[in-house]
Amino acid sequence: MSDHRSAVAAEPDLAHHGDAEVGDGLIDLAVNVRRASPPAWLAEPIAATLSDLARYPDPTPARAAVAARHRRHPNEVLLTAGAAEGFVLIAQALRGVRRPVVVHPQFTEPEAALRAAGHTVERLLLDVADDFRLDPARVPADADLVMIGNPTNPTSVLHPAETIAALARPGRVLVVDEAFADTTIAPGHPGEPESLAERRDLPGLLVVRSLTKTWGLAGLRIGYLLGAPELLTRLAAVQPLWAVSTPALAAASACASAVAVRAERAIAADLATDRDHLVARLADLPGVRLVGRPASAFVLLRVPGASRVRSALRERGWAVRRGDTFPGLGPDWLRVAVRDRDTTDAFVDVLREIMEA
Repeated sequence: MSDHRSAVAAEPDLAHHGDAEVGDGLIDLAVNVRRASPPAWLAEPIAATLSDLARYPDPTPARAAVAARHRRHPNEVLLTAGAAEGFVLIAQALRGVRRPVVVHPQFTEPEAALRAAGHTVERLLLDVADDFRLDPARVPADADLVMIGNPTNPTSVLHPAETIAALARPGRVLVVDEAFADTTIAPGHPGEPESLAERRDLPGLLVVRSLTKTWGLAGLRIGYLLGAPELLTRLAAVQPLWAVSTPALAAASACASAVAVRAERAIAADLATDRDHLVARLADLPGVRLVGRPASAFVLLRVPGASRVRSALRERGWAVRRGDTFPGLGPDWLRVAVRDRDTTDAFVDVLREIMEA
């Protein structure tokens, strides 16, 4: 069997997500959404829309704001009800593609949306021995749709921008899921290292963005796509009318402001410090292996008997994300969200007791 294709047996559950792990009374390390309350500059514009819901949503101001943030024209922005809707639009609008390839391990909704639309999907499984890093040469040359996350959920790998850019070519749509790009940071870099959001020179590039993670807006459903106008026109043709609500549009405008971008960079810096603390605490745990250098709001752990460990954590009041529902992983993987230092210390102490039992 080609290394580009998955085995038929033990098919992972693509519909499983971290929120299914969280129950009453559990400390949530399974969902990668930041829990802080929205700041006033975000909460107030959203609340102000509640007195003006009789009118249909007008996406024009929000589209212009998002475009300005990424130094694009408004016709290069398509607002969506979360990143998940973007994957559905891609799958529905591009039914004519012949060889769609999804690079795994990654967020499962892109593949799920393709399969629901009738596509036959090939999986390119990245190698844990290479820390799940991408070799562009492994992507089939005739793949006319390629989907990859950067940074990738659940591996927390941040691929170099030029490695991803090397996948772009005429006749191919390259979908890069940057839902967690705003969580990344690098010394001396003022913005989002390795993001392609401002690249307009790459043929067929579609960048998928989400505002739900950093700003805690998962319940509001707001995201957007960045790409060439002719490609976005095809996607917009299959999008329902008024798909993005007025409150969500207000959030999009606010999160594209200069104030928001400055706050986002500060949050990413704090997250990096908290992530480094988590990585350091996990490093000396018996039987726990971290893969590569985590770059986002979560880390991926290889833990023998992860199902037993996850159950033991639940009994002790902690929820973590199982890894076996991601293609390319298996029963010995767990994903853990980065939280503040006190939460991390309490979690690692419990995990150590379980591992040493």
